[in-house]
Amino acid sequence: MQAQLLAPATVLVLWTFVMLFWMAGTRLPAMKQMGGGLGKAKPGGRGQDLEGKIPDSINWKSHNHTHLMEQPTLFYATVAIIAILGPVEHDVWFAWAYVVLRITHSIWQATVNRVPIRFALFLLSSICLLVLALHAAKLAFTGA
Repeated sequence: MQAQLLAPATVLVLWTFVMLFWMAGTRLPAMKQMGGGLGKAKPGGRGQDLEGKIPDSINWKSHNHTHLMEQPTLFYATVAIIAILGPVEHDVWFAWAYVVLRITHSIWQATVNRVPIRFALFLLSSICLLVLALHAAKLAFTGA
């Protein structure tokens, strides 16, 4: 059961790399088109310096990659706690639901980015994570 629970976390890690490459594959050409590129980037420059300089739709990929560095870190920790202490079948289902919702959220944010739908996807994934976190807490504090 532990391996089954770790599979969704592994998929989300790999998806994060997909978003990284998607971000780079759109941002680097946009930077070059505006007369820059990596070679002409100012010392200490950061990705957020591109806000308002390249099209928003290109920056959306970066925004989502940043999001994948935020809440999913709680997911990874929660999955690890449950895997160590003893997952049950519903944990696997909630973990997969979380990952599917986060991937859907990524695709939506990187392409359409309408906030009401994006928020709904975030909310649903957060509920899945909360269920997992509550089970992790129960396991950690009671052993059951």
